Amino acid sequence: MSFILVGINHQTAPIDVREKVAISADKMGGALELLRAHVSYGVIVSTCNRTEIYTGSSESASFKFLQSHLEMPEDDWLQHTYIMRDEAAVQHLFRVASGLESMIVGEYEVLGQMGQALEAAEKAGMVDLPLRVLFQSAIRTGRRVREETEISRNALSVSSVAVDLAARAVGRLEGCTLLVVGAGEAGRLVAKAARERGIGKIVVASRTQARAAALAATLGGLPVSMSKIDETLHTCHIVVTCADAPRRLLDVGRVKEAMTKRPGLPLVLIDIAVPRNVAPAVSQLDNVFLYNIDDLTHIAEANRRQREGEMQKAARIIAAELARLAEWQQELKVRPVVTALMKRAEDIRQQQLTKTLKRLRPLSVEEQEDLEAMTRSIVTKILNGPIQYLKDNGHSNGHYAEMLGELFRLEIADDKN
Repeated sequence: MSFILVGINHQTAPIDVREKVAISADKMGGALELLRAHVSYGVIVSTCNRTEIYTGSSESASFKFLQSHLEMPEDDWLQHTYIMRDEAAVQHLFRVASGLESMIVGEYEVLGQMGQALEAAEKAGMVDLPLRVLFQSAIRTGRRVREETEISRNALSVSSVAVDLAARAVGRLEGCTLLVVGAGEAGRLVAKAARERGIGKIVVASRTQARAAALAATLGGLPVSMSKIDETLHTCHIVVTCADAPRRLLDVGRVKEAMTKRPGLPLVLIDIAVPRNVAPAVSQLDNVFLYNIDDLTHIAEANRRQREGEMQKAARIIAAELARLAEWQQELKVRPVVTALMKRAEDIRQQQLTKTLKRLRPLSVEEQEDLEAMTRSIVTKILNGPIQYLKDNGHSNGHYAEMLGELFRLEIADDKN
């Protein structure tokens, strides 16, 4: 069974490349339809730090998809891609699900994002049995790692690290006003972390007023519509942007105008959205300090060093789950032959039992059930050895399954779903 992974992540590409490859939740359906033009089955995992395509085809299909999806020259993104096949691809996916490949080791969000990726692909009809089991196994592995190790104990997230960065930039958070642009999960985590660190005031802005109001209410903050954030920009100390938006929400003109209304008061902007919400050129303005998600790396590295022991424990769980999946793959490979053999044996059993019953005196229901059970038991015991041998060895030598099919003249059906 073959798996192919083609991806771009925070270790191989800067944010200006990743944001062009990123696929938001509302565009995932269209992306999967585009992928369908190149491959029968595939799952796309797209987070703030990675976009990865998992298929059972050659990597050329994924590259063709990326060429269709991206509006940039191939030379600008091809150098940042990586390719993994079979066991390496599977192991990487398990590590992603376990939070070992995240910028913030042990973070929870990626596990939910992986589930959403599988759900979207299922909805689009882009998942066959091997891909479904692969992702289900990865998600199970990620849950085991978090339950059986302390890798996520007091877990950080990109959102909480953003608040740490803000605190370093401004000093004390008490008395400061924080504007959170985006009321999704990342926005919730930002606001929660800021509240726990003693921020003076929280303002939440969202394109959906109801979501901004709901989040603000849970944390004692103030909601504001996206069209009216300029007044808050005039007075706030920190802005954290994490909105899922198709275009820049804060451009140079908007921020420059805000700075004229706050002479002498610096503004810290932390943009953790991918694609970015703040135009990079904003960093050129006087008294404006702009950070993006890649600027969190130094804090993330310290977090990684603290969790090295738990990462080793996680690696052992991943190894066990890889072996479990490999065993399933072995059984899947020979399952059509096993199914055909059992059907052939059952047909013969029923034919012979029917002939025998016709020659015997009328039997009671209990006697017929006993005879039925006995013949089933005989067939099961005869087939048990060959079937187990086939499961243990058929994956390494396809001749075993082929020979069995010829010996018993089996009608073997294709089993992909």
